[in-house]
Amino acid sequence: MAVRPKMRRRRRTKIIATLGPSSSSPEVMTRLFQAGADVFRLNFSHGSHEDHAARFAMIRELEARFDRPIGILADVQGPKLRVGRFGGGRVHLQTGQRFRLDLNATPGDSQRVNLPHPEIIEAASIGSSLLLDDGKLRLRVVHKRGEALETECVVGGPLSDRKGVNVPDVVLPIPALTAKDREDLEFAVSHGANYIGLSFVQRPEDVVEAKRLIDGRAWVMVKLEKPQALDNLPAILALTDAVMVARGDLGVELPPEEVPLAQKRIVRLSRALGKPVVVATQMLESMISAPAPTRAEASDVATAVFDGADAVMLSGETAAGQYPYEAVNMMDRIVDRVEQDAGWRAGMDASRVLPEKNAADAIAAAAAQVGRTIGASAIVAFTALGSTALRVARERPEAPVIGLTPNQNTARLMALVWGVHAAITPDVHSMTEAVARAGRVALSEGFAAHGDEIVVTAGVPFGHSGTTNALRVATVK
Repeated sequence: MAVRPKMRRRRRTKIIATLGPSSSSPEVMTRLFQAGADVFRLNFSHGSHEDHAARFAMIRELEARFDRPIGILADVQGPKLRVGRFGGGRVHLQTGQRFRLDLNATPGDSQRVNLPHPEIIEAASIGSSLLLDDGKLRLRVVHKRGEALETECVVGGPLSDRKGVNVPDVVLPIPALTAKDREDLEFAVSHGANYIGLSFVQRPEDVVEAKRLIDGRAWVMVKLEKPQALDNLPAILALTDAVMVARGDLGVELPPEEVPLAQKRIVRLSRALGKPVVVATQMLESMISAPAPTRAEASDVATAVFDGADAVMLSGETAAGQYPYEAVNMMDRIVDRVEQDAGWRAGMDASRVLPEKNAADAIAAAAAQVGRTIGASAIVAFTALGSTALRVARERPEAPVIGLTPNQNTARLMALVWGVHAAITPDVHSMTEAVARAGRVALSEGFAAHGDEIVVTAGVPFGHSGTTNALRVATVK
């Protein structure tokens, strides 16, 4: 079979690009995909269902045109905690002054304002901190009475209508999914979203509720943006399908010096569990208005790649920035350069986690080892629902991973997974047929040439998900 040119990435770390006003035309979307976007994110904090429906359609048209699976991440908004309005639109709070937050809907002034969230007033206690306007202002609760919190202004500044409120040291009895989120979630899943980004996660119960609503139609990606989630991290990671380090909101509620450590901890634990992990927010922030990033931003992207994250994400850079194509192209260049470095490969080997004591993990670990020893052109993983490909990717092997699946949704999910090039292929029924199919696909997708060796992993008998138990070394014919 002759090799035909395919759209394949040489890098292992994937790129997520957020769509928005700057990137919602077919022409721009095509350029972003060609520049390196593997997954597109739809932010349901903005835009109507009609807007998002059009983006869904354009992504699937793009996918068909390039014959490559493209993942879609639908990010639901979550609860938005905000103060009410002021009589003059804004006030200026002085450091040291007293300021009251209450349930009175009357427009506020320099002494008080409405806080239309009784849950915060109920859960807060003396000494609790409240952060306003993305942490620019800080209040400390000094008295709590009835339906109001009396606070002292620790860090002052201007405060205007409807600015956000964060409560970093209190677990709020608020579900992660609002009524709007539930509508958005159902809309997104019914239109073919592959991942649902879940905001405001504090407890394992938040993940359970989302998974109940999704009912297996998509994977849940928890956005870790609350300190309370870090307190429950192992339990949350055990339940979720994928993870996002949402550093913007996390950075509001955590001291800045704690955010890099939290990022490394989340990535490390996610990798150990084989859960795809994304590092997000402000990665190339300056490229919203500039054609090139700062050197610090380039280093930030590189750090996530060195840590072994499955994907890095662009938000405002591609959604609302002036240089969406340049941002994706730059991220692609940074990732590709890092992965060519010998230190990156050494880091992947040093951070490889021990396989669990089961046949599937043993086969995945063996596939990576055999592939390294023989210099295999590819590891071909037959995967019905993604578990085999995830296990192999968890090993961070030297050889590229081809995930073969009969399931289109699985192929789209794999667009986010480290090192996996997904391809849709009909079911096979024997190991002999699987080896022959693997060789043909490795050849046609441009991973191998005639005479190259590949490693093939699968579950026997075929057609039963989660039964990875077979490994074969084959020569491409």
